[in-house]
Amino acid sequence: MLKGFRDFILRGNVIELAVAVVIGSAFTAIVTAFSTNIINPLIASVGSTEVGGLGFQIRSGNAATFVDFGAVITAIINFLIIAAIVYFILIAPMNKLNEALAKRKGVEEEDEEAPASIEASLLTEIRDLLQEQKRLQ
Repeated sequence: MLKGFRDFILRGNVIELAVAVVIGSAFTAIVTAFSTNIINPLIASVGSTEVGGLGFQIRSGNAATFVDFGAVITAIINFLIIAAIVYFILIAPMNKLNEALAKRKGVEEEDEEAPASIEASLLTEIRDLLQEQKRLQ
């Protein structure tokens, strides 16, 4: 049972996933700071001065609840920033690298493992037989 667990942990995918989670959380902190300090003030400036941001208040008796569209817009912007960075910095270069490696591997395999075509092997056999007949005459 422990051997199976060790094999699972030592697989490349699990370690890569753990690194991705750590880097993702650190990057999320950077994007959140950018949104909180730059994007949120810009969105809040669109709202009125009595309201804390882009949204409206719902009053029920003495209590008031603020519905903040700015927070939703900020979350969407955070997601788009993170998705764009992950795609353009990680995914696109890895896809190109994998294609280049596959192409290189395909060319090497083709050169090493490509058997002669049936026609070529038959022609070689015929040539050898003709040469042997000439030698015997």
